[in-house]
Amino acid sequence: MCTRIQPIELITDCKNQNFDGIVLVTQSIKTLPEELQWLKSPLEDYSSVDRALGEEAVVLQVPGCPGNRLLFASTGPVNRDYDDVRRYSDAAICGIKRAMKAGMQRPLLVCPPHKDYETSTLVAALGALHALYMPIEVREANANPTPYKVCVLGLWVAKKEEGKKIIDLAIALESGRLVCRDIGGSDPERMAAPRVADYVQELFKDSPVTVEIVSDVKVLEKEYPCLAAVNRCAHAVQRHQARVIKLLYCGEGPVTTTLMLVGKGITYDTGGADIKAGGFMAGMHRDKCGAAAVAGFFQTLAKLKPKHLKVMGSMAMVRNSVGSDCYVADELIVSRAGRRVRVGNTDAEGRMVMVDLLCEMKEKAVREVSPQLFTIATLTGHAIRAMGPNYSIIMDNGPAHRAGNASKWQKAGDVLGDVFEISSIRREDYEFHKGQSEYEDILQSTGCLPHHGLRAGPVRCGLGQAPAILPHRHRRLQWPLPRDPNRSPHSRHGNPLYQSVIRLFRAQHQPMSQSNGGKSVYSSLCPTWTTALIKHESELCLCLLLPWKVHPFLSLCLCSPFLT
Repeated sequence: MCTRIQPIELITDCKNQNFDGIVLVTQSIKTLPEELQWLKSPLEDYSSVDRALGEEAVVLQVPGCPGNRLLFASTGPVNRDYDDVRRYSDAAICGIKRAMKAGMQRPLLVCPPHKDYETSTLVAALGALHALYMPIEVREANANPTPYKVCVLGLWVAKKEEGKKIIDLAIALESGRLVCRDIGGSDPERMAAPRVADYVQELFKDSPVTVEIVSDVKVLEKEYPCLAAVNRCAHAVQRHQARVIKLLYCGEGPVTTTLMLVGKGITYDTGGADIKAGGFMAGMHRDKCGAAAVAGFFQTLAKLKPKHLKVMGSMAMVRNSVGSDCYVADELIVSRAGRRVRVGNTDAEGRMVMVDLLCEMKEKAVREVSPQLFTIATLTGHAIRAMGPNYSIIMDNGPAHRAGNASKWQKAGDVLGDVFEISSIRREDYEFHKGQSEYEDILQSTGCLPHHGLRAGPVRCGLGQAPAILPHRHRRLQWPLPRDPNRSPHSRHGNPLYQSVIRLFRAQHQPMSQSNGGKSVYSSLCPTWTTALIKHESELCLCLLLPWKVHPFLSLCLCSPFLT
């Protein structure tokens, strides 16, 4: 199993003849720095005969360039009120795809820095690496002689020391994004729960990340009864049986911050008894991108090895199947927290598989240093209906909201193009899910489509009377489903959400603690770089809800101070 990213090499001489073409990403030929002024004349000459120069990627023959080829991929204007750093990622993706069509196997990406976008070069590099991702099914089928689309990607940075930092960070982030895409984008059989467990075990075999797999159905029924209910039907098929994958990373030195992550990993969502009819089932193999984001985040941790940081992750890998033993509406299920949950709609399975894992994290949190809880999920109707297909959502509980975390994450996300919007949890959201009779404490969902109601509350049905001072954050990842079933799902993993996360980490870490019995249970994230991929509804944590085009694990990276 190859999980290595596309080889990338730092270059300080843009005339290096070891490459077979330059891919120039910039907003205008008029703003080229001194080192690139020699490219200005041929570009001006070309613009006199082709006005499309600044509108689409074009290839020029330029003597003296590597391979005598120059590909210009303009970002277009970047100084308008609505422009952001994503222009660089978009242009790099377009440029690299055009370079491959031109036959380049050793493209040299040149993206001069912009005074208003300090991360433009990194964002462009991540965009290029995204364009060069090869799906795991293709890699394993040996359809190509190598697991890479090109031999090597060069990245030009004028200053070697600065370039090394960009390269190292890009490699760490893309390594996590590759894992996230492998798990999240692969089909329901290749990444069925047992095979995800195998993939994760192999991935972290010789790394600082430890892996524990829970597969015994008796253990699942006892420890995670809501998850076990969803698994009940799929358990009859051995290759579809549920797995809970627990990950642990402990950095060197005394722990100052603990991150506790729960990811939704629905390997395929039929809707269950409330079947997804009318073609709405297509694309549901990506309902596992929340858990994929958790795995990707741990891969980035394994590369960067941050000190003084402890991260605990739980991946709820379950298939929501339909059949004679599937769970149905009206069932009463007692959660790990002892709350009686009335099932209202079996298509609201995400909250079911995450809630008991979140409850378990809550139980552990009171013994950890500065714990911060996160739930991460994909495919929420709330996100796409409220914000459209291109933006994810973040939600804070009370403590996280008072610390202004969502706003910090939003600002951090702007730095690397990991943009998302803020959604607020209101009292009506809790009242909506109150039990409607003495039979139940919690109503899991209404009988209509689950995303047509108010926000769900895994915290309420899973955390019981959890200390109110525990911060919980939730991320929602909502990608639009393809109308064309033949369209490649990998085209939806575009925005470099993960990157933003890193910036958050670098920000000065100013703990804002409250105590519970002498134990610190909250610490501010103080983000400056941001990324997020999450979806779901819960309360005790912060929630991120992202669109399908986003990479689920980046947000997680952003929330940690591991880059200090």
